[in-house]
Amino acid sequence: MPDRVLIVDDERTLARVIGIRFKAAGFEVATAFSGESGIAAATADPPAAIVLDVRMPDLTGFEVLDRLRADPRTASIPVAFLSANVQDSARSAAMAAGAVAYLTKPYDPADVIAVVTRAIDAHRRSA
Repeated sequence: MPDRVLIVDDERTLARVIGIRFKAAGFEVATAFSGESGIAAATADPPAAIVLDVRMPDLTGFEVLDRLRADPRTASIPVAFLSANVQDSARSAAMAAGAVAYLTKPYDPADVIAVVTRAIDAHRRSA
């Protein structure tokens, strides 16, 4: 059974496009278009990994990650940020909060898939 990746981004087109790339790479994909719906999706059916935007209208990606880390059902899911925010402070905050990577837009889909694949593999080895 293929690994499932949850993409949480309020930019619906971007979420769908990256989802198509993940599907082409052999993943199952779920999408959520807000922080709250992302948390609900991750809690209801925990994915192998999450690709998370920083700026969303309801919750920031940092708030989403904090809530995921506080829930035992989602605490260990690898989370990679994909954001237009290129500031080093955002990258540092993401890594300090427990993200496995901080990638910036515009992005190379192959890089995003490679980072997520490595994170899933590392998570499996450590479990």
